Amino acid sequence: MSDSTSHDPNQMTGAAMIVRAMKDHGVEHIFGYPGGAVLPIYDEIFQQSDVQHILVRHEQGAGHAAEGYARSTGKPGVVLVTSGPGATNMVTPLADALMDSIPIVCITGQVPTHLIGNDAFQECDTVGITRPCTKHNWLVRDIKDLARVLHEAFYVATSGRPGPVVVDVPKDVQFATGTYHPPRKDDVHVSYKPITKGDPNQIRKALALLAGAQRPVIYSGGGVVNSGDEACRLLRELVEVTDFPITSTLMGLGAYPASGKNWLGMLGMHGTYEANMTMHGCDVMLCIGARFDDRITGRTDAFAPNAKKIHIDIDPSSINKNIRVDVPIIGDVASVLTDLLALFKAEVKKPDIKAWWHQVATWRARNSLAYKKNSDVIMPQYAIQRLYEATRGRDTYITTEVGQHQMWAAQFYGFEQPKRWMTSGGLGTMGYGLPAALGVQVAHRDSLVIDIAGDASVQMTMQEMATAVQYELPIKIFILNNQYMGMVRQWQQLLHGNRLSHSYTEAMPDFVKLAEAYGGVGMQVFKPADLDGAIMDMIKVKKPVLFDCRVAALENCFPMIPSGKAHNEMLLPAEATDEATAAAFAGGKALV
Repeated sequence: MSDSTSHDPNQMTGAAMIVRAMKDHGVEHIFGYPGGAVLPIYDEIFQQSDVQHILVRHEQGAGHAAEGYARSTGKPGVVLVTSGPGATNMVTPLADALMDSIPIVCITGQVPTHLIGNDAFQECDTVGITRPCTKHNWLVRDIKDLARVLHEAFYVATSGRPGPVVVDVPKDVQFATGTYHPPRKDDVHVSYKPITKGDPNQIRKALALLAGAQRPVIYSGGGVVNSGDEACRLLRELVEVTDFPITSTLMGLGAYPASGKNWLGMLGMHGTYEANMTMHGCDVMLCIGARFDDRITGRTDAFAPNAKKIHIDIDPSSINKNIRVDVPIIGDVASVLTDLLALFKAEVKKPDIKAWWHQVATWRARNSLAYKKNSDVIMPQYAIQRLYEATRGRDTYITTEVGQHQMWAAQFYGFEQPKRWMTSGGLGTMGYGLPAALGVQVAHRDSLVIDIAGDASVQMTMQEMATAVQYELPIKIFILNNQYMGMVRQWQQLLHGNRLSHSYTEAMPDFVKLAEAYGGVGMQVFKPADLDGAIMDMIKVKKPVLFDCRVAALENCFPMIPSGKAHNEMLLPAEATDEATAAAFAGGKALV
């Protein structure tokens, strides 16, 4: 190499290009696990200090940590894993991120190009395996393409409907020397051009429906949060201007404050009675950044049966996929709401919907989240309520695992702001919450980060407690320990004649000793009277904590729409007798 070339700052190895691209895209943290096929990249990471690497204990943990980081910041989460099993261990978090629209850039190592297809050591078809669970993926065979592909990957992951991408880089490409260029406008996928501006004619059609509505409802989703803080502000303004009731999906919690007077609570299978009945009885529904998931719709042929439906979404493939709508608007939520609000304020008198609000009030009066108090045993709902009261007003972020505790958290923990709630929605991934909490704590070092966990879910990625201890990440793992896989047990009770096949965990670890073994702090509480003090002690600890909260073992999560039923066929807690439950699951109509 000539002197002039050797001093060219843009001449570098492929491994150096990867680290340089991260810096150019503002990446401050990367989650990963080393292996032979990515050692050149790790060598470059070692020689710089701008990008901090967080060493996890399993690649799945890296992916979920990146999801938590991305969801709580709005920035892409970045992951680095090796070839073969390193890549396959990333499949679950990639699929999770795709379902929930989380921007992830995953760099995977690959065997040298001349060995691809030879069943080489730690080789797998990473591009083929991850194609169904990513927005897009690339195998970079030539160093000349690497810089462009890296910039394209960040663009695809973060624009339009966000999602995960994979860049698979063979080891010889990492060693090869080429010319790097910084991000530029033409580093975008030629066939990928998301529409952000809504069609003015469609927006006017939506305006006409909203102006004439007598029984309206706003149904918001994770797309509002993904669009950014401005979209959430505009959603709140829309509710204020129209005085329409609003509900949300699991992923949309926090976009509108839980303390807001128009808030109906969460919609869907474990949503509130008032949210589901309002949806069932509405005449105009405005869906913003949601995809009509089956947990929301119940029976699709009975979903909001008398409503004109408006759907705002940046992803054209979500339009008319599950539910036929009357006015589809493709575009970014913030952009469309800006235009819709301007027209509404200029041209529409606030609709008179007093009668509708009176009806909603009668549904609210049912108190569908009621549960039986117990002075001897901690009820799981009570545990969430006390956790909320102890942390409200603090700079708090909540993650969850998946199961009953997740639904109770959604029902009883009130979110006032977006990006404070990290959970696995679409894929329902057990083991998500602990590593996601790591990612959130990395991004927000001085904040209180709590994983509301189940005793079964949390064990799937428990090894990441070691990561928390190593990096001094004082996450709090608040375990609702009922000794069961709670949601599995609930369904077995309701649907399978109470035959509890392998849903009871007979060899539960001592979580206090387990925490101490990792170098963290273990706490345990059995009695309701001791709960408040123990929660405050947990919050004060400056180390990772496993909080073993022993709760009622056989409590079920209600309200509940049985699978395949309509929104007006809910099971409420006071009416969920064995007879009513059996009738609901056998085809009879549930008592509401």
